[in-house]
Amino acid sequence: MSNKKPLIVLSKIMNVVGTVAVAIVLLIAIGLIGLRVADLKMFTVISGSMAPTYEVGDMIFVKDTDYLTLKEGDVITFMADETTVATQRIIEVVPDEKNPEVIRFMTQGDVNKSKEGIYIHYKNVIGQPVFKIPFLGYAADLVKNPPGKYYVIAFGVVLLIYCLLPESLFKEKEEKAEE
Repeated sequence: MSNKKPLIVLSKIMNVVGTVAVAIVLLIAIGLIGLRVADLKMFTVISGSMAPTYEVGDMIFVKDTDYLTLKEGDVITFMADETTVATQRIIEVVPDEKNPEVIRFMTQGDVNKSKEGIYIHYKNVIGQPVFKIPFLGYAADLVKNPPGKYYVIAFGVVLLIYCLLPESLFKEKEEKAEE
C-alpha cells in the first residue's frame, strides 16, 4: 500500500508536466499557423544597422505592402541581392529617370548618419515590419540549422515518450500491486 501512493503522486506530476509541455507546443503551432494565415513573413535581424528600432536577434514580422503607399521615413524589408534580406528606412523616394512609373527607394540603416543610402527597386520590396519579438530570432536560427534542428527533434521524441510511456509503466505496476 505504501508503495502505491508515491507512484500515484509521481503519475499525477508527470501528467501535469506532460500536459503543460503539450499545451506549449500546441500554442506555438497555433501561433505559427496564425502568422501564415495573416500572411506575415518572419525574419531575424542579423545586424545592428537599425538599432534601436530593431536589435540583433530580434524576430521581425513583415506584412506585404503596396509599394505605391510607401513614403520617406517608412521602414521596409527588401531583397538587397539574390540571397540577402535587409530592413532599412526609406530616406528618399526616387522615380526612374527613363520611366517615372518605376519607383526606387533610397534606404539606409538608422545607425548610419550620412546620407549615403542604397537604391532599392520597388519589385525587391518584401513588405513592412509590423511588430517584433526581441531575442526570438536567436531561437529561430538555432532551430533552423543543425545541431539545433536535431535538439528539437530529440525534444519531440522525448516528449512523446514522456507522455505515453509512463502511463503504461504505472498501469503495469498497479496491476502487479493488485495481484
